[in-house]
Amino acid sequence: MTTAILSALPEEQAGLHALLQGALTVQHAGRSFWRGSLHGHAVVLALSGIGKVAAATTATALVEKFGAQRIVFTGVAGALADKVQVGDVVLGSAFLQHDMDATPLFPRYEVPMYARSCFDADSMLNASLLIAIYDYMTLTLGQNSINSRLVHAFGAARGVKTCVHTGLIASGDRFVSSAAEVQRLRSELPDALCVEMEGAAVAQVCHDYGLPFAAIRTISDRADDAAHVDFAAFTKAVAGPYAVGIIGNWLKNN
Repeated sequence: MTTAILSALPEEQAGLHALLQGALTVQHAGRSFWRGSLHGHAVVLALSGIGKVAAATTATALVEKFGAQRIVFTGVAGALADKVQVGDVVLGSAFLQHDMDATPLFPRYEVPMYARSCFDADSMLNASLLIAIYDYMTLTLGQNSINSRLVHAFGAARGVKTCVHTGLIASGDRFVSSAAEVQRLRSELPDALCVEMEGAAVAQVCHDYGLPFAAIRTISDRADDAAHVDFAAFTKAVAGPYAVGIIGNWLKNN
């Protein structure tokens, strides 16, 4: 089985690249893909690019060109729900495009011709990833004082007692970075835990091909007026190591 691991930014995937064995770089569709093995599994690493169209193109290439049989996305997101804080991890159970609006032809958020607004994550894939996330957060991260200090330094209110959430993730082609927009999204989508720019597009591609999909998002900010502050530093220092630890745990046990 070939597992594809996607991220939007190089910093989110750098640690996984460093561990990839037998790495072979393939250029396709104007992108770089890296084939190899991680913890005994055949994998393809790829950068989705930023935004829904770029992510859909990359996901399609992973299926058509590289024969991916499941896709896991790992990266950062901005929190929407009050209970979700910086340093927390969200495992998406469903994905929705918050900027999809084909009214009055279709209901708000509904994807035309699909008769649905949400695309679900694969339940079995999520179950195994959830175990890997909890193991990393409670065991590895909790015992690593360096990682603990890093998370705290970026404003995580709960330090190493990082919370894990499962629920709706909202995707859209804009970087949400104002308190006013956060309030609007929370009002219109009260079940959404966080916001990002790629997940729903990849979920739709996987739905079309009948492939398992899951997405893990580390919360880098509150998606408000301070969302841009230390974003790059957080991605490199916290989200990247999280991806290495969580994906590593998952591959070792599945």
